[in-house]
Amino acid sequence: MTDAVQDPVLATGSKSQLAYSYLRERIVDHRYTPGYRLVLGTIADDLGMSVVPVREAIRRLEAEGFVTFEHNVGARVALADETEYTYAMQTLGLVEGAATALSAPLVTDADLDRALEINERMRRMLDDLDPHEFTRLNEQFHSVLFEPCPNPHILELVHRGWGRLRGVRDSTFSFVPQRARHSVEEHEQIVQLIRDGGEALDIELTARNHRWRTLDAFLAARHPDAHRSESP
Repeated sequence: MTDAVQDPVLATGSKSQLAYSYLRERIVDHRYTPGYRLVLGTIADDLGMSVVPVREAIRRLEAEGFVTFEHNVGARVALADETEYTYAMQTLGLVEGAATALSAPLVTDADLDRALEINERMRRMLDDLDPHEFTRLNEQFHSVLFEPCPNPHILELVHRGWGRLRGVRDSTFSFVPQRARHSVEEHEQIVQLIRDGGEALDIELTARNHRWRTLDAFLAARHPDAHRSESP
């Protein structure tokens, strides 16, 4: 039996209740972040029980709105409030765009080469996408471009925005994997614009729109009927 069964919430109760408490606690404190896939066999092994009580616990969590079930995917931790995610992405687009533009004169050729190297690692995983690793590399890529920002107040807002975003979803690319390829292509455009000494406003708008296109892709996937109705 693994260390997981030493958790205080597993001290008493039926196996189904124990699994429920174990999972709910980890969802609430964000050890299992929004979008995190709940693999029944792995959880059952961690708890030293069969998958039956784990399945019952997940059904209960689904009824309470903590978990969603997708055909051919399985159970995932439910995405946090869509409105909160939208606000976080909109805000991050604004402040990250500004930070990237302010950073541009301070970014070196070596920095840009580093950003492209990260982007190439992202490109290589497109055919077999790991959304969580892709998201980690995506943050690294953008960090290279915004960290030199000389305005500490804006930089603090960018860091806060990324932190808030991590709190409301595990990986947007889990939900819109098709966005990954466009994201990689847009990264190259941002780097080239900076390398060519582009105007600050052009850099800011390009970085901002890059972030907002990811939001648009997510919302279109979540509301396909509404998206189709808006199309010409």
